[in-house]
Amino acid sequence: MAKILAHTHTDGHGACCSHHDHSPSGTDILSAATVPVDGKVTDPVCGMQVAVDAGKPSLEHKGQTFHFCSSKCHDKFETDPWFYLSGGNAKKKVVASGAVQYTCPMHPEVVRDGPGACPICGMALEPMSGVAEGPNEELVDFTRRLWVSVLAAVPLLILTMGPMFGLPIRQWLGEQMSVYVEFLLAAPVVLWAALPFFQRGITSVRTMNANMWTLIMLGVGAAYGFSVVATFLPGLFPDGLKMHGGHVPVYYEAAVVIVALIFVGQVLELRARERTGDAIRALLDLAPKTARRITPDGDEYDAPLENIVEGDRLRVRPGEAVPVDATVIEGTSSVDESLLSGEPMPVSKQAGDTVTGGTLNKQGSLIIETRAVGEDSMLARIVAMVASAQRSRAPIQGLADRVASFFVPAVVAVAIIAFIVWLVFGPEPSFIFAMVSAVAVLIIACPCALGLATPMSIMTATGRGAQMGVLIKDAEALERMAKVDIIVVDKTGTLTEGRPQLTDVETVDGVDENEMLAAVRGLEQGSEHPLAEAIVSGIEARGINSSAVGDFEAVTGKGVRGVAAGRKVALGNAAMMALDKIDHAALDARADELRASGKSAMYVALDDRIAGLIAVADPIKPTTAAAIKALHEEGLRVVMATGDNEITARAVAAKLGIDEVRAGILPEDKKALVDEFHRQGHKVAMAGDGVNDAPALAAAEVGIAMGTGADVAVESAGITLLKGDLIGVVKARQLARATLRNIKQNLFFAFCYNAAGVPIAAGILYPVTGTLLSPMIAAAAMSLSSVSVISNALRLRRVRLGA
Repeated sequence: MAKILAHTHTDGHGACCSHHDHSPSGTDILSAATVPVDGKVTDPVCGMQVAVDAGKPSLEHKGQTFHFCSSKCHDKFETDPWFYLSGGNAKKKVVASGAVQYTCPMHPEVVRDGPGACPICGMALEPMSGVAEGPNEELVDFTRRLWVSVLAAVPLLILTMGPMFGLPIRQWLGEQMSVYVEFLLAAPVVLWAALPFFQRGITSVRTMNANMWTLIMLGVGAAYGFSVVATFLPGLFPDGLKMHGGHVPVYYEAAVVIVALIFVGQVLELRARERTGDAIRALLDLAPKTARRITPDGDEYDAPLENIVEGDRLRVRPGEAVPVDATVIEGTSSVDESLLSGEPMPVSKQAGDTVTGGTLNKQGSLIIETRAVGEDSMLARIVAMVASAQRSRAPIQGLADRVASFFVPAVVAVAIIAFIVWLVFGPEPSFIFAMVSAVAVLIIACPCALGLATPMSIMTATGRGAQMGVLIKDAEALERMAKVDIIVVDKTGTLTEGRPQLTDVETVDGVDENEMLAAVRGLEQGSEHPLAEAIVSGIEARGINSSAVGDFEAVTGKGVRGVAAGRKVALGNAAMMALDKIDHAALDARADELRASGKSAMYVALDDRIAGLIAVADPIKPTTAAAIKALHEEGLRVVMATGDNEITARAVAAKLGIDEVRAGILPEDKKALVDEFHRQGHKVAMAGDGVNDAPALAAAEVGIAMGTGADVAVESAGITLLKGDLIGVVKARQLARATLRNIKQNLFFAFCYNAAGVPIAAGILYPVTGTLLSPMIAAAAMSLSSVSVISNALRLRRVRLGA
C-alpha cells in the first residue's frame, strides 16, 4: 500500500529496465510487445528490448506471444496480464526501495535513512512508518551481546565471590592465575560486547549531550582500564594499595556485571518497543492481498492488491473484505464497517454509496470502482495516524537522562579535581594516589542500576497487573496513566456488550405474542438484515419455534416480508409499513420511547395490520455503572466518543452519568478529539476495543484496550484489560501510581549511593581517617544500588489493587 506499507514497486529490475515518463496506450504496448522490430520486442513488464530468438522466457496470452527479459518479469505478467498491457504499471506511483526512514521517539527532529542510535540521547531509532521490514537488527545484536556478557559474568562472579561462600576456587588456581582468568573472561565483554555503549558514550561527549551512556562509558572504562594496569604493571602501585598476597585488586567483574545489567535493561526495552509495530502489522492484515479485477473485456481474475489503480473495476463477493476505497456501481449488500464506526450493525450499500478498504462485505455481491489506493486510502491514513502517535511518546528513561545531564559533568569534574588535588598535595607516589582516587570516583558514579530502574519495575508491575487482568505493555503507559485527568471511552464493546440482543416485545390488543414471534423468527431466519441474528437468538431463547415461511422478500433499506402459517407477515421500519399501506400510528409513540432509550425499534404487521413492536439494543455491561462512578471518584472526567447516532449515545450516557458525549464520529475524529483535549492542557486516557479506536488509542497519553476487542486495538494500546471490564481501568490507575512511584524510587537508588560515595571516593575523609576509598569498595557500593533497585521493584508484587 504505497509508502505506508513500505511496499516497493518499480517498473523493472535494476539497471536493465527503463521507466517511462508517459502512460502508453494499451494498443502501443501490445504492438511493441508482439511486433518484432529488428528481431526484438519490448518486455511489457519492464520495457527492456528482448531478442525473439534469444531463448528468453515467453508466454501465450489470448493468441499473442510475449517475451520477457527474465523469469521475474514473466511471472509478474502471468499473474496480472491486463495490468501491464493496459499501461497500469506506468500509472503506479513508484516508491523507492529503502524509503522507510527512522527517527528518535524522544527527539523527532532526528531523521535517518536507516536504523541506528540517536546522536542526542543514544536510544535506538524507530521506523517512521511504525514497522520495519525484517527483524529488529539491534534487538538481535543486543541479545547476542547479552548472552556473551552473562556467560562471562557468571564464572567471574563465582571466581571473585566464591571464597565468601566457601568455594576455594582462587586457592586452586592461585591468585595470579585467577587474575589472568578474570582478564580473559572480561576482555570479550568490554572490548566487543560493550562496544555500542562506548560508541554512544563517545557520541554523547562529541555532541555535548551527557547521558547515562557517558557514565557507563566512564565507569566501565575506568574499572577495566585500572584492572588491566593492575594485572600487568602491579609494580606501579604503592604497597598500601596491595592485598596480603602482594597483588593489586582488580575490578573485571564490576566492569562485566555493569555491562550485563545494562544489556538486560536494553533488551527488555527493545522487546517492548518492537511490539508497538504489531499494531501496524495488524492493521495491514485487514486488507486482502488480492482483488478481483473486472477488465473492460469482461474478464475476471484475482490481481495483486499493489497492482490496483484508481478507476479499476472490482468485484467483492459475499464474505470478502473490501480491498480498496471505492464507489459501488452495481449490486446491493450489507457491509460491516466496525473498522470505521466501531458499531456491530452492518450498513446497507447500493449503487452510488462508498465503501472503505478493510471493511467486510457480509452478503450480496458488489461491483465497485476504485477511487483511492495506497497512502490515499482510509486504512493507510489510519496506519499513518497510529505510527505518528506512537512515535510521539517520550519514554520515562528521559528522566534518567535529564538527571544524568547534570550528574555526569559533576562526576567528571569531581574526578578531575580529585586527580589534581592528589597529584599536587598527596603523598608519594602522588600520581598513583591521584589515579586511584579518580578511578574510584568514576567507578562508584557509574549507575549500573540505571539500566534496570525502569525495566525491573515494569517487569514486576506487569506480573502483578496480569494477576488482576490488567496487561501492561510499557513504562510510559504506566507513567502517564497516573497523571491522566480525562478518560475517553468508546461505547460499543467498552461500555456495552458489543452484541445486539432482543430487548422488548410489545403487541396490540388481540394479537398473540407467541404467534407473532414465531412468524418473526421464521421470517428473520431467511433474512440478511443486520439485526436478524439478534432477533432469531432472542426468540429462540424464549423457547418459541419458528413458523415455516414462504414467498420471502427482502426490501433493501426497509425490511422483510413473507407468508407464515398462511398469514402475511411484514417486519421493518416505518417506510416498510408505508410501502404495504399499514397504519402504525398506534405504536409510534412507544417506538419513539424505545429509540430515545437507545434501542432499535421495528414494526411487525400480520395480514396487513399492525401487530406489534420488537426492539433490539446493545446492552450495557453490568459493571459499567460502578466503573464510571469509581472513575469519577478518582477525579477523572469521562467522555464518550462513539460512531453511533446521537440519540442512542445520549441515552446510554444519561443512564451512566457520563460527563460529555461526542457521537457519529470517525477514527480521525476520535484522534482529533484526543488532540483537542491535549491542546486544552489535559492528560488523556482512551479506552476502546475496535480498529476505529486504534489512532486515538495510540495518540492518547495512554491507550486502554478491551481484551475482547480487535487485535489492532490491543496492539495500539499501552494497557489491555483482559476481561474487557471497564472496572479494570481503576485497577490500572492504582497500579500506575504505585509503579511510577517505584520507578522514581529506583532512579533515586540508582544515583543516591553513587552520589553519596563520590566525595568519599575522591578522598574527602583521608585527612580525618588517613585512609583512601579503594576502587573495590567503590565497586561494592555501586553494586549495592543495583541490589536496592531490584529489591524495591519486587515490592510491587504485593501492591493492593481495587476496592
